[in-house]
This record gives sequence, structure tokens and C-alpha cells, in this order.
Amino acid sequence: MAHIHLFMNNPTADSTDGTEISSNDNSLPLTLILDASQSETKCAKVAVRCDSGYEVESDTSIYFEGTNAAKWQVAEDSDFTSATALTNALWQNSITISGVDSLNSVFWVKATSASTENPQNDRTVKLVAEGLVVSTE
Repeated sequence: MAHIHLFMNNPTADSTDGTEISSNDNSLPLTLILDASQSETKCAKVAVRCDSGYEVESDTSIYFEGTNAAKWQVAEDSDFTSATALTNALWQNSITISGVDSLNSVFWVKATSASTENPQNDRTVKLVAEGLVVSTE
């Protein structure tokens, strides 16, 4: 049973809102639609949290893996908006978040396309949240 979950659709920090991203069946993947005819970049706010009654004992690592993972990056949140995150966030291949519990810990993801790409629906990349989950009860 997975105790760490990821949420999209503009989740609020320290809340329990957002839409859960599917973990294995791709029924509700994190999606950023980019124009394949131009080099384009878009970002989205995402949250990580544990089931009620659980927390990550130390840090939670957030990163992408898969064939085209190099086209994605993550950044810590500093009360960004979509517009300010693209220009002001420190975009990296991975980040570490401390204090993940049953409330949203917000971060940002970014995807980039190249004008040389063919249109595609790429499901090879996975967003990973990894940490040692322990019971708080």
C-alpha cells in the first residue's frame, strides 16, 4: 500500500486539496500540453502528502525517471504563481522536501519541448516521490 501521494490541479500548501495523480495505470497522469512545432516550456504546481496517520521520517526525494526525463525538472515552492515559477524558480533534476505529512507540501514541475520533436503523447516519464514513511499513531 502506497502512503505517499502526489496531487495536481493547483493544490494549496498545508491543505488536503488537489486531484490525485494516478500511480500505476495512467488513468489520471500529470499532463502538460506543449506545442511540438516550437520550443515551449510550461510548469504546474504539484503537492506531495502522506495518508492521514503517516509522515515521512526524514526527507522526501522528488524526481523524474524514464526515457524523456531530461525534458522535465522540479523546483521548490516560494509562493510562486505559474508565471513567476517559470522565471524565478531554481529548476533542478531533483529536490528534497522535509516535513512531508498528511498536508500538502507544494512544489513545481516544468516540461520543455523542442521544435525538432514530433507530436507525441509521452507516457515514458514518471514523477517519483520517495521517502521512509512511518506511522504517527
